[in-house]
Amino acid sequence: MEISSCPFLSSDDFSQFYPTPYPELQTSPPPNSPPWKKRRKENDVIEITADDVVLKDKDSSNNNTRIKEILSSLLMFEDENERENQPESWLISPQNSGSGPVHTPAPQTQLAEAEVNDPKQKNKRSRTATDSQAGAGAAPATAPSTQRRLWVKDRSKDWWDKCSHPDYPEQEFQKSFRMSKATFNMVCEELEPVITKKDTMLRAAIPVRQRVAVCIWRLATGEPLRLVSKRFGLGISTCHKLVLEVCAAIKTTLMPRFLQWPDDARLSEIKDEYELMSGIPNVGGSIYTTHIPIIAPKVNVGAYFNKRHTERNQKTSYSITVQGVVDPNGVFTDVCIGWPGSMPDDKVLEQSALFQRANRGLLNNVWMVGNSGVPLMDWVLVPYTHKNLTWTQHSFNEKIGDIQKVARDSFCRLKRRWGCLQKRTEVKLQELPVVLGACCVLHNICEMRKEVIDPEIANSFELFDDEMLPENAVRSATAIQARDHIAHNLLHHGLGGTSFL
Repeated sequence: MEISSCPFLSSDDFSQFYPTPYPELQTSPPPNSPPWKKRRKENDVIEITADDVVLKDKDSSNNNTRIKEILSSLLMFEDENERENQPESWLISPQNSGSGPVHTPAPQTQLAEAEVNDPKQKNKRSRTATDSQAGAGAAPATAPSTQRRLWVKDRSKDWWDKCSHPDYPEQEFQKSFRMSKATFNMVCEELEPVITKKDTMLRAAIPVRQRVAVCIWRLATGEPLRLVSKRFGLGISTCHKLVLEVCAAIKTTLMPRFLQWPDDARLSEIKDEYELMSGIPNVGGSIYTTHIPIIAPKVNVGAYFNKRHTERNQKTSYSITVQGVVDPNGVFTDVCIGWPGSMPDDKVLEQSALFQRANRGLLNNVWMVGNSGVPLMDWVLVPYTHKNLTWTQHSFNEKIGDIQKVARDSFCRLKRRWGCLQKRTEVKLQELPVVLGACCVLHNICEMRKEVIDPEIANSFELFDDEMLPENAVRSATAIQARDHIAHNLLHHGLGGTSFL
């Protein structure tokens, strides 16, 4: 049984509703004695006690019945004035199953202030009144159904209602969510079976489109959760939970389709496209590594310290790394996320699944083109880094730069499209890789669908290179010969030739 939150009836209100009090209750307690202390059920007889007032007659059915009638009459009805004074956003009124208003009754007595504030006493009185009505022979007629009073704050959803309207301008929608309405609808359709929730008796579930919109808008703008809450009319904790749930659904549902290592047929197409672009054969991808700023972690803080960012920004910075391999269209085919920011690019590469794939012999006859931050290996092609380059080496570096620019530009669009990657996020460190992985998947979807970034957003961010020369820049003598041969062919054979792979 639910007890109403309205105040108890005062003595004046009691005399107004019940002008003829029962004579049995005219006895007043002593001046220093407390008011009615408790009310309990004992041997199916109601006992009302004070210091010197006891009404108890086990043998008299008349007195017993009358006391029960008194208690039944002391049910509180909600005060309509108090009801009007309550904020509309915090009140859900009961539903009417018949004619007239429906109220939630509760037994009341005049209580001391300490007793009123004691929830145990309230629950005990509530149970006692219910038992007394049942013992008095009151027919348990079908009571009108009532709805629970819920403490749910009514927040404005005007902004989201306007954005979700079919007449909302396409350009404004794309500026807010970094994708067109068609792409957004496609993402919602793909995630609907995973993130759909059922309505409950207490509240309606948040629609799928709103769930996805909360996540994408948060990733796109990087705004704090309190602003996301105001935009969508949801609680801050609810918005945070939605972001994590949708990102996890993107990782499990969309990543297997939109971010996968290419099969043999697609890999052959990638090689042809890169060779047409640069003249270098057998290039299967371009590698690049970037850093995502984070709040200083509580554990192993030194491992996440970013020296380059600290020197450039004149402010202590911490980060984690994101390494990616992209195809000629700027679509990620492999990502490695989450290693501490103090690790150089070559160490991140050694810890990646790409490195393990190469060790298993799955990258034979394939070059991965990297920058000067990774070493030259049998399957990794990097530019010359020593001084006084020859014309052949200089020409080779230019062609390598064209391939490397594909990956760099792709990472630049990634950070421009998802503003959460440009600033320190509120997401916990252990949950951040899932969020970053979702950004990479959504980036691939936008790149595949030829989504264009708004010029104002594109010009508001500049990507800085943080690569550091590895201690051992050359790890394969065979790779040295292969690189020299490719460089010679590029200069003397019209950008053609074969490699020593």
